[in-house]
Amino acid sequence: MNSWDAGLAGLLVGTMGVSLLSNALVLLCLLHSADIRRQAPALFTLNLTCGNLLCTVVNMPLTLAGVVAQRQPAGDRLCRLAAFLDTFLATNSMLSMAALSIDRWVAVVFPLSYRAKMRLRDAALMVAYTWLHALTFPAAALALSWLGFHQLYASCTLCSRRPDERLRFAVFTGAFHALSFLLSFVVLCCTYFKVLKVARFHCKRIDVITMQTLVLLVDIHPSVRERCLEEQKRRRQRATKKISTFVGTFLVCFAPYVITRLLELSSAVPISSHWGVLSKCLAYSKAASDPFVYSLLRHQYRQSCKEILNRVLHRRSLRSSGLSGDSHSQNILPVSE
Repeated sequence: MNSWDAGLAGLLVGTMGVSLLSNALVLLCLLHSADIRRQAPALFTLNLTCGNLLCTVVNMPLTLAGVVAQRQPAGDRLCRLAAFLDTFLATNSMLSMAALSIDRWVAVVFPLSYRAKMRLRDAALMVAYTWLHALTFPAAALALSWLGFHQLYASCTLCSRRPDERLRFAVFTGAFHALSFLLSFVVLCCTYFKVLKVARFHCKRIDVITMQTLVLLVDIHPSVRERCLEEQKRRRQRATKKISTFVGTFLVCFAPYVITRLLELSSAVPISSHWGVLSKCLAYSKAASDPFVYSLLRHQYRQSCKEILNRVLHRRSLRSSGLSGDSHSQNILPVSE
């Protein structure tokens, strides 16, 4: 194993560690906080988190073993199962992000009727659709024997070893990425563009009211006026920054792998195995970034993390005080009359 392989293996190990800890923390927050569970986005977050955890404990270790051993890391049946999960979980992750963007669009564009339009039942139907959609392509690939170990990515994933099926596999791969990556990307762009448009409209209204107030308050101190203007600027930038993060992480993590899979279909474009594994690692890194992008940086999840931490520390303090009390009582000798 050369330095490139060692670096890719280290990247995989780091991604696995961050993904496992962060997604487990999101799951703990969902189990702990009833307020979070009552909201419709909790179902999308739960679906995304469980998929990320399953990818972390099944697919990432097999890819790590493939990088280290430079060969298929498991038997054919286990590799086909891992390839089925890899295709299903990647599609489910993309569609879950699209579902979260639709939820935010409804919340921003229809704030007064959001609870009526996005109920838990509606969220459950959307999750059921994502599962049905995500299961379609791996089931078809399994029936066509297009699941197995791919040396270019050192992973159990979509692959075809028969030259006579090259054209059919190319059409299947193109359709798969069009109805998973491209579809999700279009939904993300359309919904978040509308969210950004509405958010900027509300910011302009707030800015107009603020400026009118500042004009009326003639005796206001200049420092207060400057702080109000700076807050206006931060408010406009905050929405743009959040939406850029949502769309940017999706592109950075998934686009290199999808483009590599499409270029791979053309024999005229040589692809390095190191780049193939790196693009797969970038796709895996989405599982590590999702908890921070969609959950842990929000106020409700931060509050839930604090409550969980306080409860753990409180139990430890009670346990330690109980042990010290027992030891103290054992050290007291009975006094004879």
